[in-house]
Amino acid sequence: MIIYITLIIYTVKQAIDMQESDEMRVTREQAALNRERVLAAAARLFRERGFDGVGVADLMKSAGLTHGGFYGQFGSKEALMEQACTRAFDVSLERWRRLIEEGGDAPLAALTRVYLSPLHRDHPGEGCALAALGTEAARQGPGLRKAFTEGTRALVDLMTALVPGRAKAVKRQRALATFAAMVGALVIARAVDDEALSQEVLEAVSVSVNPPAQG
Repeated sequence: MIIYITLIIYTVKQAIDMQESDEMRVTREQAALNRERVLAAAARLFRERGFDGVGVADLMKSAGLTHGGFYGQFGSKEALMEQACTRAFDVSLERWRRLIEEGGDAPLAALTRVYLSPLHRDHPGEGCALAALGTEAARQGPGLRKAFTEGTRALVDLMTALVPGRAKAVKRQRALATFAAMVGALVIARAVDDEALSQEVLEAVSVSVNPPAQG
């Protein structure tokens, strides 16, 4: 009888332990999912409205979550800003790689066609973090500026392989100039209230980056 009771207790304890373990796993998975939702929402909203234009409550509401869980996940809005910008740069890097791969024999043209497009201009929340937030990042703390430095460096490194030239230093210089022109064009195109001028800026830089072949 004692052995039987002991076996029952052991079996019940095992079932409880397994249930608690499953609940902990689900909780961890849900927390990770919630974190990803907040990061995605923050990366989009910061690029749309700027760092000061979005509060923690807005971010959590956009992610479909309550305000209370924010600080347990990120600690501060500044920490979220850094991580959200890193996420935005990572997404841009993957998008660039895909465009380059799909560009065939003209990868730079394929990339600039999308980057310097009215669609990118009109939807900053889904686009380049540097063009959307670069001027604000200059006034932020070292953590955020480091995120922008690393993100910019990764994009320029990728572009260096696309521009013409044999010497590494020359290609690097051209890549930096090209990227700076593209970012600047997007900033200007978004700032002006004249649609014709905005489009003219985008087209002018696109042509300067990809000059037509001389017949």
